[in-house]
Amino acid sequence: MRRSTTTALALSAAVTVIALTGCSSSTNPAVASVPFSAPAHPSASAPLSSAELNQRLLIESDLGEGYTRNPEAPRRNDDVTVIGCPALEKLGSSAAAGADLDFARRAKASFTYTGSSSSEVGEELYSDSPAKLSTGIGKVFDAMLSCPTYQVTSGSTVVDISTTKTAAPDLGAEQWSQLLTFSVGGQRSIVKQTAIRTGNILVVVSGSAGLVDLHLQRAVDRAQRPR
Repeated sequence: MRRSTTTALALSAAVTVIALTGCSSSTNPAVASVPFSAPAHPSASAPLSSAELNQRLLIESDLGEGYTRNPEAPRRNDDVTVIGCPALEKLGSSAAAGADLDFARRAKASFTYTGSSSSEVGEELYSDSPAKLSTGIGKVFDAMLSCPTYQVTSGSTVVDISTTKTAAPDLGAEQWSQLLTFSVGGQRSIVKQTAIRTGNILVVVSGSAGLVDLHLQRAVDRAQRPR
């Protein structure tokens, strides 16, 4: 069984890794997303609808040969506990499994690339006021990077996680980027996450570092200009 990818922003990234313990490949990334309720700000521009965001997601033809879109993974409802990272605990581990960032609108897609090896890349688009997007995503990244190492448990499974800040390309109005390393059951996965805010749209691309770097510019372009 191969790993499946849904894009990630914190605690439930570990939930996905837990679900995939014992899978055959240890190199494919596995990521998911975490809830966060950003504080209210005056709306600078109306959020796009989910339908509009879906039109701005990457599709196979944008990525090139060798990519297949994955079905959306089912949400998990396991109890999740964070150990060793108070900032992440404060975000709310009880709602971590399968939840999304709490912005007005969202759309997501993930793809498997089988050109030379089996790797994956995922994209999430969010829309809300620029201030709310900036505050919300900034708080999540800050919380994750505040704890270089920590653990997440689900049942009897323990995932060791480490995070490292990385440089983000000069795209959009604001940028965030990090590497996450997950270790569980003798397997190790490294995931790159880069978030770009452009106006009232937040673009998050996660997965294999090489694929994230390769497709980030196109993802931002598509988010700004619907097909």
